[in-house]
Amino acid sequence: MAYKDLQDFMEHLRNKKLLDEISVEVDSHLEITEITDRVSKQYGNALLFKNVKNSPYPVLINTFGTYERLNMSLGVERLDEIAETILDFMDMANYATLFNQIKSVPKLARLAKIFPKKVKKAACQEVVEEPDLDKLPILQCWPKDGGRYITLPLVITKDPETNQQNMGMYRLQVYDKKTTGMHWHLHKDGREIYEKYKKRGLSRMPVSVALGGDPATIYSATAPLPKMIDEMIFAGFLRKAPVEIVQCITNDLYVPANAEFILEGYVDLDEMRLEGPFGDHTGYYSLQDWYPVFHIEKITRKKNPVYPTTIVGKPPMEDCYLGKATERIFLPLIQIQCPEIVDMNFPLEGVFHNCVIVSIKKAYPKHAHKVMHALWGMGQMMYTKMIIVVDENVDPHDLSTVAWKVFNNIDAKRDLVISEGPLDALDHASNTPHYGHRLGIDATKKWASEGYTRTWPDDIEMTEEIKNLVDRRWKEYGIQKD
Repeated sequence: MAYKDLQDFMEHLRNKKLLDEISVEVDSHLEITEITDRVSKQYGNALLFKNVKNSPYPVLINTFGTYERLNMSLGVERLDEIAETILDFMDMANYATLFNQIKSVPKLARLAKIFPKKVKKAACQEVVEEPDLDKLPILQCWPKDGGRYITLPLVITKDPETNQQNMGMYRLQVYDKKTTGMHWHLHKDGREIYEKYKKRGLSRMPVSVALGGDPATIYSATAPLPKMIDEMIFAGFLRKAPVEIVQCITNDLYVPANAEFILEGYVDLDEMRLEGPFGDHTGYYSLQDWYPVFHIEKITRKKNPVYPTTIVGKPPMEDCYLGKATERIFLPLIQIQCPEIVDMNFPLEGVFHNCVIVSIKKAYPKHAHKVMHALWGMGQMMYTKMIIVVDENVDPHDLSTVAWKVFNNIDAKRDLVISEGPLDALDHASNTPHYGHRLGIDATKKWASEGYTRTWPDDIEMTEEIKNLVDRRWKEYGIQKD
């Protein structure tokens, strides 16, 4: 279903008893983080802090912090439903005959309904005021953080060459009432657009930041979309209805009409400021570095907004589930380029970009090596520090079986691939920032054509006949647990 906005989704969580509401006063300085971290580690509910010290606004956090709530936020029973829909649209067999073309019309009609809808009046502009970030219950998450951080912002910019808008999620360190850092990394779309403005010799780059919106729009800001796909369109696809957008008051950017807050302003192209450190999703503090500065000229908001935020740190946390959505939703796009891939898993402990496990239909010698290099050549997959490849009969989500295969199937000299290339800006292990060495592990069964001259042993498996026999007789054995 399409939720109207974040508060609509919050109400559905409340009705399903998936929201805990805290009425006692809490502090946005560290206390909310400690509470949320404990709840997150116990796979607990979303949290609404209704009485935050020194702020009139309630804080909503851990909104997407379980698979149940994530699925609910995107209107599906399981994330693979979205992947299957994408596959259905991409299946050219649907258009092989006139009859099938006619059958496909309802599917194509859905695509016509996903484009953003411009509106004149918007809830996010019910109140217009001068910027004062001190009024917002912005968290300082961890003790060694450089300050308070806006952690769930939808940062909206426009490419000066194509006029296409981009929406990404980049943390904002609060410097004072009117300025924040703009933490877009070297390889991010926002940074690329920033560089285009600089090359034109301009002094300012218009930027607007939405806080809140419907869940699909929030997720879309995190999605690794191709540059030609507008995140607002993708959000419309996910929610099966257009996202309503409205033009900002101080610039020509369009923002989600049902956001809770909008921060309108600009990035000064001649200004850099030290940003960080920040307790990041890697579970470590990211280091200080120089980043552009975001100047806020106006804040618009709902009359009664909720401040949405998240915390990151040692997994599992809320961001892990958003990462899992990306894993499942974008699997079909990866399979277009690598059709031999059966399934993939980004373990939560790998904080998404540090490890991926893929199962493949192995068809020729060193096939696993081909897959590794293909993945390192795909967009943000270039950051993946470790790729583990297993055979198609191994479930990449079964970490115990994957570990068994890795520990037993590899010869270090033959099966380990070391590749030098780009790494995520948050990677602290490499000797140099932004690039280093990545590891591929071929844990597939080895063939004679790969130089394996011995007989590869079979897995120990019971016959289906005996398995079925024991299934039928299990109650007769009187054993309590099955």
